[in-house]
Amino acid sequence: MERRNFIKNSIGAGIAIGFGLKTGIAGNLSKIKKDTYDMVAIKGGEAEDMFEKGIASLGGMKSFVKPNQTVVIKPNIAWDTPPENGANTNPKLVYQIVKQCYDAGAKKVYVFDNTCNNWQKCYKNSGIEDAVKKAGGLIVTGKDGGMYQEVELKNAKKLYKTKIHELILSSDVFINVPVLKDHSSTTVSCAMKNLMGIVWDRNYYHKNGLSQCIADCPTYRKPDLNIVDAYRVMKTNGPRGISPDNCITMKAQLISTDIIAIDTAAVQLFGMNPVDISYLSKGQSNGLGTMDLKSLNINRLSI
Repeated sequence: MERRNFIKNSIGAGIAIGFGLKTGIAGNLSKIKKDTYDMVAIKGGEAEDMFEKGIASLGGMKSFVKPNQTVVIKPNIAWDTPPENGANTNPKLVYQIVKQCYDAGAKKVYVFDNTCNNWQKCYKNSGIEDAVKKAGGLIVTGKDGGMYQEVELKNAKKLYKTKIHELILSSDVFINVPVLKDHSSTTVSCAMKNLMGIVWDRNYYHKNGLSQCIADCPTYRKPDLNIVDAYRVMKTNGPRGISPDNCITMKAQLISTDIIAIDTAAVQLFGMNPVDISYLSKGQSNGLGTMDLKSLNINRLSI
């Protein structure tokens, strides 16, 4: 009971921070009104409904996907566990994203992850495979080494070269859809951490400076859009997702093109100080985005 109260209180503080109280990320964000938003923060609805409302405030999916383009979507599908355990991206959110890509005129929409557990079981038991197929998307394995190509990361500080899945290299649009959760190695897992699932050799990260490698990977190709699933958030014992008791239902979502800004906001939503998550400052130093959320125009929505 004490642990549950701690989780509840921590998440409650995160929600307050994330959605506009005086001490939070959105308390005094936009002194000068802009015509467009840098980020959308949504709370209070179902995952698919929050995305529909949030993406509309950014001009709709047609602002990111053009007719006849190919799209690759990278959710977190790493673990063989059901949705209620909070380890993988919400399948209802993935369904809605795939559907809206096709509605925007996409030619093909691919979904994959280089999973930690058996990929067929992860895809099935996460509910994501079924969701993708129902929306007309194409589910692709991330466990075929022949689908990865070696690339050089010229601006990297540790990850100088790596093998990246060919769909990331060839698709017109790259959409990153992480789930916000606790992680034993990085404290918090979100948008930048989710990109470990686009490379073939994750072990290199752990042996050569995990945080710096996480910050180096997006220097090759940043996602065109990041959508953080914070509907059901695992607060302890991450990242595997061993029990729903480790989770709290937050019903929140973040959308932005800036991978550093969205992770900064997500870390605060989680109830932590972004300064304590080292890959964020390293990513900012790599020119991937900004941690200065006060400089951004953030649209805060409720359902």
